[in-house]
Amino acid sequence: MKAFRLLTLPIVALLALPAWAADEVTPPGISPPDSWVPRSEATIRVLDKVSAQASTLRLRVGDSATVETLTITLRACAVRPPDLPQDSTAMLDITDSRPGTSDFHGWMFSGEPAVAMLEHPVYGVRLVRCQ
Repeated sequence: MKAFRLLTLPIVALLALPAWAADEVTPPGISPPDSWVPRSEATIRVLDKVSAQASTLRLRVGDSATVETLTITLRACAVRPPDLPQDSTAMLDITDSRPGTSDFHGWMFSGEPAVAMLEHPVYGVRLVRCQ
């Protein structure tokens, strides 16, 4: 019987806390799900599907780079805040100097590369991350 009383005392003590004690605790701030934090650089990987050669580019926002016949321009780059699932997104302009190939102008996501991708017979382009 004594052991039972000792175990119930802390629970009774917690129930006796004043009502104002619960008001002082504030929950942690959570970013809205559509929040993005701008970054100044992106790492992009380009795969030549014919030769199986991969090139890694590091571009600053506003810069362009040429890989074989592709010209890649980074327009913007952003990441998710630390309190949300990590992802990077970049606004890219990708053009090919060869006639008859399709260009890409839009956002790419590192976590979901199939959502928006360059459809090209020779090259694969993927956003690795923004930093």
